[in-house]
This record gives sequence, C-alpha cells and structure tokens, in this order.
Amino acid sequence: MKASELANGNTVPASDALAANEPDPIDEAIRLKNLHSLKLLDTPAEERFDRLTRLAKSFFDVPMALVTLVDKQRVWSKSGIDDGEREVAREMSICSQAILGKHDVLIINDATKDNRFAHMPYVTGEPHIRFYAGVPLTYLDGSKIGTFCILDTKPRTLSEEELEHLKSLAEIAQRELIVTQLATLDDLTGIPNRRGFTALAKKSLQLCHRQDMPASLVFFDINKFKSINDTYGHAEGDRALVAFAQQMRFTFRDSDVFARLGGDEFVVLLPNTHVVSAEDLIQRFHSAIDTYNQKAKRGYNISFSSGIVSVNTDQLQSIDVLLDRADSVMYQQKHGSQLC
Repeated sequence: MKASELANGNTVPASDALAANEPDPIDEAIRLKNLHSLKLLDTPAEERFDRLTRLAKSFFDVPMALVTLVDKQRVWSKSGIDDGEREVAREMSICSQAILGKHDVLIINDATKDNRFAHMPYVTGEPHIRFYAGVPLTYLDGSKIGTFCILDTKPRTLSEEELEHLKSLAEIAQRELIVTQLATLDDLTGIPNRRGFTALAKKSLQLCHRQDMPASLVFFDINKFKSINDTYGHAEGDRALVAFAQQMRFTFRDSDVFARLGGDEFVVLLPNTHVVSAEDLIQRFHSAIDTYNQKAKRGYNISFSSGIVSVNTDQLQSIDVLLDRADSVMYQQKHGSQLC
C-alpha cells in the first residue's frame, strides 16, 4: 500500500490489522522463541540502535522514535527511552498491533480517531500520542519480533519519500537485531552452522554434566551428494541440502541441537539420550527422509550415512573431539556400505 493511500485514512484498513483484543498469531510460540534467542530483552542501551532512533527523531522531526521488542505480555524498548519505564503492557501498545496482519507498515494518522487505539492510556493521557508509524522487524524466518517506529503528539501524515526513509532505517535496525544469528546460522539452510553448533552444544553438554544426564552425538553425511550436483546441477544440490535440514527440524526434538557443519555434513547432539535411543531417533529420521523422497519425486533419492557416539558427561569433552569420533564412525559405515 502506498503512502498516498495511507494518508487518505487514519490507519491501514481494519481488515488488514487485527483488533486490539484479537488472539495471538498462529506462529506466536515460534515468534517468541526467536525473540528470546536474540537475548536482547532487558539489556542496556546500545549506540548501534540509539544512533538510528536519534536519526529518525531528527529527520522526521518527532519527539519519539523507538526500537521495540514485543514479548509475550509486554512491549520493551531497546532504544529511544532516555528516562522512565522502558516497557508497557502489550495490550496498551500500538506496536503490538504493528506486528499483526500482512501490512509492512502500520500508520495511524490520528489515534484519537481510531477506535482500536483511542482508549489507550498513552493516547488519552501523557504523552498524548496522536501519530504513529511502525515498521515490523522480522527474524530470519519472517516472524515479526518488534518494530522500528516514530510517534508524534500531533496528527500528521507521511509522504512517499518519508515512508521509504522510515523503511530504510527499520531495515538497518533489523540487521542489527539479528547480526549475531547471521554469524552463527548457515546461509543456505537457516539452521546453525559449525560456529553456532559449537556454542549451543557446549551449553547443552554443561547442562547434561550438571544434571548427570547421558548424551549422544550423531554425525551425518549425505550419500552420493556429488552425483546429485553433477547430474542435476548445483541449484538442485542446494535444494537437497535445504530439504535435509527441514527434515531435521521436523524430526528432532526442541532440546536437540542440530547444524550443518559444511558441504553435505550435518550433526545433531541429543541430550538425555543413550545410544540405543539415539539409534531409534535416527531410524525415525530415515523414515522422514524416505517420506520426503516419495513426495518430492526430484528424480533422485536423498539418503545418508551416520555415526553415533556416546558422550561421557561425567567430564566435559571437546566438541571437536566428539565430532572427530562420530565422523570416524560415520566414515566406516559409509565406506563399508560403498555409499560414497
């Protein structure tokens, strides 16, 4: 929707934004999990965000510009609040509405004339908000975790040029939010890379050590992956890698730590799991891959070899040593079956 269209009314059409008492979006659990993974809630102010909100206040000549994170029951401001309360109840915040619906920006030209917001304390009382423009900030999977927004105490509209500037600032804020995830996630599959796996696996093994729980580590290698690339092209090879990662997401548990190590090599750490139970999980994963092959009909079948090792949690072990052990077991299986 263009800014000129938005300027003709007070808000995005009601059909495109949920009412204030609407239930949470279907992906709320995933959205909150992504938000909490950023580990930014209740952290001190940071210049990388503050410079963006200062720039927005200056450019748009508004008294308020915020980077907000929408938690389960609150909206917390990472930037833009110099003094005072940095969080408000979710039901009292316009930002909680900006992350709902399909619009890429929520504009309220005059909150007193919008029945969704006219009753809110920050509209009826201090600071007497009238104008709001908020761009949802999204995680890597597209789930909306917060907003970059500007607010004014008098009604106003945005021009096309101003709207584009607001979106540009929001895009920078969004990159800053997920910069750590970008460094620890595999670009192609969206699951952790080797660096991300090492960090997560260390924490998981520390927990197993403290609670005296068993753990198993499984190393995967896709069979005849070079043949897929050579026969069908590298784009198809990429699709196979993405599909493999997706089946890992579907099969393994929330407590399991899985990753793409590089190339056609993947890994999963299974906390509180003996080797026998790990073998059962791998069989379930084989079944998931078989089902995918039957439905996908890509002209080839994805298959894999794996190596399982038991983790001695009595004493913390190096992730690299565990990976080497599991890789050796996988190598023996793969070459014994002539599945290179």
